Amino acid sequence: MAFVQGLLACLGRIMIATIFVLSAVGNKIPKFNDVAAVMAAKGLPQTPVLGIPLHKLLLVGAIVFLIAGGLSVAAGYKTRLGSLLLLIFLGAATYFFHDFWNAEPERQPAEMIQFLKNMALAGTMLFLIANGAGPGSLDRRQKPRRRLTTVPTEKQADPPVAGKSAAAAAGAGEPVVPRATSDNAGSGEADTPGTS
Repeated sequence: MAFVQGLLACLGRIMIATIFVLSAVGNKIPKFNDVAAVMAAKGLPQTPVLGIPLHKLLLVGAIVFLIAGGLSVAAGYKTRLGSLLLLIFLGAATYFFHDFWNAEPERQPAEMIQFLKNMALAGTMLFLIANGAGPGSLDRRQKPRRRLTTVPTEKQADPPVAGKSAAAAAGAGEPVVPRATSDNAGSGEADTPGTS
């Protein structure tokens, strides 16, 4: 059963990541200038930074987030970080490019579908951030970190409760019976109650 869970979780992560990686590799990289022109038309700033228009730098950042985040989710390696990158991308892309409330009436239904699709993907990213990659991931294969535990010393141990012996205060369950005094005290023989 654990093998099947790992296989299904791995397949699910790959399916989730595919849309992000293909968006970068199949659209944004080969059509870089066209996508940058759409970004400029949507009002993203074009102020030059180090000689490069800001909207093009933002597009490069989006491509990095899509590829790094997508591969992270697919492999289940640093999944929470990868999901966060994709969540940031989804938030910005949804707000700027699928703002159905500003679209022409004939475009509103299509933009609303894209908006809701991105909301569902954002929900998936929140789920992965909260729960991790699950079985069959590289995150699960990493060795857990050791936690240092401290063993209390005698000085750190709780003092005995007034009127009780240390063993009774510690919850030993059996009351401690005091030793009876007898003539053979100190002779090395153990006294038992009621035998003196």
